[in-house]
Amino acid sequence: MFTGAEIIPEEELAVRRARCLALLRKHCPQAGGLMIFSKVNIYYFTGTFAPGLFWLPLEGVPALAVRKALERAELESPSTRAFAYKNYGQIPDLLAGQGSPLPPVFAVEQEGLSWSLGLNFSRNFKNYELLPADMVIKQTRAVKTPWEAGKLRLAGRRHYQGMCEIFPQRVRVGMDGAGLSRLLWDIMLELGHSGHIRMSAHGEESFLGHVAVGENSAYPSYYNGPLGFKGAHPAAGYMGYAGEVWTRDSFLATDVGFVLEGYNSDKSVFYFAGPPSSIPAPARRVQDACLEIQREIAARLKPGTIPQDLYRLGLDLAARHDLGEGFLGMGGNKVPFIGHGLGLQLDEWPALAERFTEPLQENMFLAVEPKVVVPGLGMLGVENSFLVTPDGGFCLTNLSGRVDTDDAGDIICVGA
Repeated sequence: MFTGAEIIPEEELAVRRARCLALLRKHCPQAGGLMIFSKVNIYYFTGTFAPGLFWLPLEGVPALAVRKALERAELESPSTRAFAYKNYGQIPDLLAGQGSPLPPVFAVEQEGLSWSLGLNFSRNFKNYELLPADMVIKQTRAVKTPWEAGKLRLAGRRHYQGMCEIFPQRVRVGMDGAGLSRLLWDIMLELGHSGHIRMSAHGEESFLGHVAVGENSAYPSYYNGPLGFKGAHPAAGYMGYAGEVWTRDSFLATDVGFVLEGYNSDKSVFYFAGPPSSIPAPARRVQDACLEIQREIAARLKPGTIPQDLYRLGLDLAARHDLGEGFLGMGGNKVPFIGHGLGLQLDEWPALAERFTEPLQENMFLAVEPKVVVPGLGMLGVENSFLVTPDGGFCLTNLSGRVDTDDAGDIICVGA
């Protein structure tokens, strides 16, 4: 009766699994396999967001254990051996029955379970040695396959269309933050946005993204990003606040993700209510500096570059331009990174930050976001999504692919 909406090709899943096992052998040579729990990683390795666990052995048959709707798992991942289970205590015998018995030592995705479920799992597997392997999974997912890259490229193009072509034509000065968010949300859905932005950081949430008017773009925010915003309500700290109105000669700050069939691009755009000649000189100076920082970092998004070095480069350039204490956020809003990985989640590994010393690899995707708080005006700057190539970063979220054009992050002026 039913058919899956999309089935990830068996050959694609085989490439992902083989890459993961190669990294497992490198980083956890004692482990005989890897147990995965989070839905997003189960999807990455199987093609279905099943609640349960996925067993990826060095020797034997990979198997998906599902708590509910086994039939859906079989529809969406027909090449994966799947079975139903009720509790963790059943898993060893069920895997053995599937021809994939557990070895005495295996690796686990620790971040995929809550503390209580992790304790429950470890009690049922006290006769096994469990090794942490979250970094193995992160490094596996960081390098995208051509199949994944196609989705990310298309997400970036539609992202640009929505924020830089359609939104400026429809937005009007005098709209409040909630109305601005609804308009942006409608446009994104029209372009195929999937409607759910996934985050990897524990407890982090995002819905569409963040919209802030004027100085509220420096408002204290719990969200781990430089842009400040009130959010819709203290109980819903995202999107725009209905009590703020975009007025003439002020800025509208947007930091929004676009999700296409699970894959995220990231982009920030700053709009000014008035003609270009009315943009305050301090704002133009800061924007030009941020564009230069983005260009310099993007030019170095090549295989072999150390992410930490790009973060330090951003700080050095900000100091040369005398961007002050507002660079990457003011006070408690300041963040210790200038970019982050992209993929099935908006905040993937690696970050462009201190202590990220593994070299970049070709076909990684990253967002670069130099931003500055300008007193009296709010936050300005730029954010775009890039593909790591031997020639430097290819920009996904503009039409040219380059960062030396206006559509790579200049302020968009909207008539009052």
